[in-house]
Amino acid sequence: MKIMSNIKLFESKQIRTIWNEIEQKWYFVVEDVISVLTDSKDTKQYIKRMRQRDKELAKGWVQIVPTLMVETAGGRQRMGCANAKNLLRIIQSIPSPKAEPFKQWLAQVGSDRLEEIENPELATQRTRELYKLKGYPDDWIEKRMRSIAIREELTDEWKNRGVREQLEYAILTAEISKATFGLTPSEYKKVKGLKSQNLRDHMTDLELIFSMLGEASTTKVTKAKNAKGFTESKHAAKIGGNIAGHALDELEKESGEKVVTSENYLLKEKKIKELKGGKEK
Repeated sequence: MKIMSNIKLFESKQIRTIWNEIEQKWYFVVEDVISVLTDSKDTKQYIKRMRQRDKELAKGWVQIVPTLMVETAGGRQRMGCANAKNLLRIIQSIPSPKAEPFKQWLAQVGSDRLEEIENPELATQRTRELYKLKGYPDDWIEKRMRSIAIREELTDEWKNRGVREQLEYAILTAEISKATFGLTPSEYKKVKGLKSQNLRDHMTDLELIFSMLGEASTTKVTKAKNAKGFTESKHAAKIGGNIAGHALDELEKESGEKVVTSENYLLKEKKIKELKGGKEK
């Protein structure tokens, strides 16, 4: 199954989604949906009780809720997911005033994706809007959108050169990050105090710029050396990362300041809320 992970917002709450390119369907993490519709503190127990109440649903659970790889606080792991049709069946067993609005939201998510397939620019526009809703400044959004484009160009290059998705992509990305910042993505997250959050969504302007430089350099080197397969691509990734790493070292030397910091959007958001709270008082 070829999948693409994403996050959708329903009433400002996150629902992790998986796009299945073969089926051309969205899959939704069932636990996230249960959390949104019920405000349950223990979604696993809620699902267990729901299946006990609805025997017919329990019988077909394995078929309608396959387990897919999902980003979690503890790393990627398998979680129960359901497509829109099967999710509607599950919602029938959830007594919630949010059920009807959620059904409408489901239909809109599916419609949006079909529109994005026809017109890819819509996906970019909606991503920009999502970042704006989260409170990111316009200049940061521009850099983030550019970083997404550079990342896609690199992964397309890897795909065309026989690199296997997911695991090998993660290894190559770690090589670039280590050579650029001296940290793997998981180590980088610890510096910023992040768990399941997307690291790049919490990078400062300079961190994003050097991240882009590392990946853009890797793409350039990969093409120049005509790298084939994982081993040769890994060598190109180290070279690309080192190019960005040397530039980062020079900047730190001349400025006397570190590029990598613990600063992240969660901290900024907390400070903004604290300031607003102070003004209200």
